[in-house]
Parts: sequence; structure tokens; C-alpha cells
Amino acid sequence: MTEESEHPDLAGLQRRLAEFAAARDWQPYHTPKNLVAALSVEASELVEIFQWLTPEESAGVMANPETAHRVRDEVADVLAYLLQLCEVLGVDPLAALAAKIDRNERRFPVPGDSGEPGGSRDSAEPGEAGE
Repeated sequence: MTEESEHPDLAGLQRRLAEFAAARDWQPYHTPKNLVAALSVEASELVEIFQWLTPEESAGVMANPETAHRVRDEVADVLAYLLQLCEVLGVDPLAALAAKIDRNERRFPVPGDSGEPGGSRDSAEPGEAGE
């Protein structure tokens, strides 16, 4: 295991993914449409692990080594495709997330901070990333 794989950083992971694809001549297939489709498939495979579990079972999913391994693999697949999509589109994923959190903090103020009981709410549910 290399130092980079033990302590990865986002840019290093994106570079490794790009090098992996380039070495196999996969770049022509890494279009935004294809990457989004692959991301959706991998996210669905992650959902499949939890699909019929009770809330209690889902909270304990990492206690089972076999299931925990599957979860980690699917999380890695989702992240890999998301990072590749960001690279192709020129999106800084950390900056995008920071901006989204900023917007959500304004959209969903802490109850009582807006002068109204319960704060301001719109159509999104608490915990949703929003539109």
C-alpha cells in the first residue's frame, strides 16, 4: 500500500482515477452522460444493500464484516464516478459542497434565529440537500 493510498487527498484520487482511465484508453467513454449514468447505477447498488432493512438494521449494517465490505465498495464506486464527473465538467466538488451548505444554512435557519417560531421553511424536508 502506498503512502498516497493510506492518506489520500481529493486531487490525488482524481489524478489516480484519470491515470487509470487513460492507461486503458477509457476517456472517450467518460462523457458526462455516461459518468452520470454509471453514478446512478452505483448509487442504486448502495441503496440495494439497505432496501429492505429496518431503520435499526440499517444503523448496524457496518457490524457485519461482509455487509460492511459491500458498503465500502459501493461508496467507493459512487465517489469514484462522482469525482470523475467533476473532473470532466471542471467542478470543484469541495467548493460546490461548501457553497451548497452556505445556501442551506440561509434556507433553513436555526429555529428561533429568524424571528419566527421554528425558523423559515420551504418545500424541502430537513436533511434534504435541496434543489
